[in-house]
Amino acid sequence: MVFAPRFPIAAAVLAGALATPFAAVGDEPAKVTVTLEGHRFSPAEPTAPAGKPIVIEVVNKDGTPAEFESKALRVEKVVTGGKTIAVTVHPLKAGRYRFFDDYNEATAEGFLVVQ
Repeated sequence: MVFAPRFPIAAAVLAGALATPFAAVGDEPAKVTVTLEGHRFSPAEPTAPAGKPIVIEVVNKDGTPAEFESKALRVEKVVTGGKTIAVTVHPLKAGRYRFFDDYNEATAEGFLVVQ
């Protein structure tokens, strides 16, 4: 009888512990890769799922630095020439979110399409 009150608590803790890894799988970020070459993004309109965190990998194949920026995504990060960076974005609603290279905005522009 001493163990009776503890069993429901132990069962609840065990159930919560077992459920946690499965819930975390749904929160894994979606990965999107964009390449900057010749001061242009490719693809210019990458897609990502709505309601999930997103990791945007920016590969700069140019020899000069770029500044991956998006006011809509609240991102501003420099990527050195020949290097790759990763930018994590919070879950988004469906829509088009503009991004650009702040150093070459006239040619380097794209939109993250969230569906």
